[in-house]
Amino acid sequence: MFSVQTYIDRRARLQAQLSSGLLLFLGNDESPMNYAANTFHFRQDSTFLYFFGVDQPGWAAVIDLDEGRTVLFADDLTIDDIVWTGVLPTVAELAANGGVTETRLAAGLDAVVKGAVARGRTVRYLPPYRPENRLKLFSLLGIHPDRQGDAASVDLVRAVVEMRVIKSADEIAEIETAVNTSVDMHLAAMRMVRPGMMESEVAARVTEIAIAAGGHLAFPVIATVHGETLHNHFHGNTLKPGDMFLLDAGAETAMHYAGDLTSTFPVDPTFTPRQKEVYQVVLGAHLAAVGACRPGVRFRDVHGLACRRLAEGLKDLGLMKGNLDDAVEQGAHAMFFQCGTGHMFGLDVHDMEDLGEVWVGYEGQPKSTQFGLKSLRLARPLRPGFVFTVEPGLYFIPELARRWKAEGKFTDYIDYGTLETYLGFGGIRIEENVLVTPDGCRILGKWRPRTLEEVEGVRLEQR
Repeated sequence: MFSVQTYIDRRARLQAQLSSGLLLFLGNDESPMNYAANTFHFRQDSTFLYFFGVDQPGWAAVIDLDEGRTVLFADDLTIDDIVWTGVLPTVAELAANGGVTETRLAAGLDAVVKGAVARGRTVRYLPPYRPENRLKLFSLLGIHPDRQGDAASVDLVRAVVEMRVIKSADEIAEIETAVNTSVDMHLAAMRMVRPGMMESEVAARVTEIAIAAGGHLAFPVIATVHGETLHNHFHGNTLKPGDMFLLDAGAETAMHYAGDLTSTFPVDPTFTPRQKEVYQVVLGAHLAAVGACRPGVRFRDVHGLACRRLAEGLKDLGLMKGNLDDAVEQGAHAMFFQCGTGHMFGLDVHDMEDLGEVWVGYEGQPKSTQFGLKSLRLARPLRPGFVFTVEPGLYFIPELARRWKAEGKFTDYIDYGTLETYLGFGGIRIEENVLVTPDGCRILGKWRPRTLEEVEGVRLEQR
C-alpha cells in the first residue's frame, strides 16, 4: 500500500469535485471457477484499490458527501474462515491502513443505501463489470442489470478518470517495477526459444518470472508463432525453423500496477531477409510514434503518424501503392494494422476500461466507426503524468486478405498479388511503455532489445 495520507488525499480530491449525495463503491468478491470453494485468482476492483487500499474480497464503501463521512462495510473472519486462511488483519485494521475510521458489518450496506434512496438522495455508482455486483446493485437500487451501465453516474466516472489518468510519482515508481519485471520475462523468452519447443513452455517460463517477483500476470500471456491473431491465447503449437515468435506479456506487482510489453523475434538465431524488412518497417513506425509523444499532442495524431510510416514501409515492400495519404485516411492500411497504436495503463493493463473508453481515451468525444481506427483506445491530448503503450504492428491475416480481395476493397492501394506471398508470415508488434514528462516523454523500465542487431545479439546468446 501507499501511505495512509495518499488514500485520504485521494478521497478528499474526489469529494471536492462532486455535490451532495452518496458515492457507492463495490469491491470485488471471490469468483468461482467451477464450484464455490475453487476460485479464480482474486483481483480487487482497481478503483476500490485506488481510493481505499483494501485488497480483500467482500468489501464495499460509501462516501457521504453531505456529512463528509466515509464508511467501509465488511465482515471479520470467523473461526471457520481462519482454519482455511490463517489469521488476517481485522476489518478495522485494513480500514485504518487507508485512513478510514468508521466500519460496519457488510449487511449494514443495505440499510444505508436503501435509506438514502427512500429519502430521495442521489446515489452515484460506477459501471459494474462483475455479475455479482450487478446483482448487488439490483438489490440495493432496484435498477435492472441491463440498465445499470446507462444509469451509472457520468459525473463520478469523469471525476475518477481525471484523477486516475495522471500518475503520481509513487505510482510511476510502482509501474516501473512492473515494467522491469516484464523486461525480465521478455529477455528470458528471447534466450530460451528454439525450434522444437512448445509455445506453452515459453508461456510457463514468463508466468513463473511474474509470480516469483511477488505479483502476478497483468493479463493472460500471448506467446505464439501466429502473431497475426492479435489476442492469441492458444499455446499448443510447436516452434519450427523460419517461424516468427510474438510474446505479449506483462507483470503485475503485488500492489496491482501493470507492465505491458510485446517483443517479436525469430525462432532461428537470426532474422531471415524478409523478416528483417518487415521488422524494420514496424520499428521505424514505433520510433516515430515514441518521438512524437509530448504534452499537448493528440494521441490520435501519434496513431496517424504511425499508420503513415507503416504505409510508407509497406509501399517500399510492394504491398501498398497509390496515394498514401488517401490510403490511410480511407483505412486501407488496416489490412495490415487493425488496432490502435496504444492505450493507457496503470492499475489496469487497459486503464479504467471498465469506466468506458469514451471517457478515458476520448474525453467524452465520439469514437470513429472505421475498421482499424475504431480500435484506437487513446486519442486525447497528452498530459504530463500519462502512462500508455506505444505498439504499432503489422499483421498478415489470410482470412481478412481474401475477404477484402473478393470484395474488391482498396484495389487502388493494396497489391493483393504481392500480399498473397506474405500470408504465412504471421505478425510483428513492438510495444513499449511510455511516460509523458513536462518536456517530452521517456520509455519506462530498464533496457530491452529493440533493434534488429540487439534482438539477434540476445538470440545468439543461446548458442
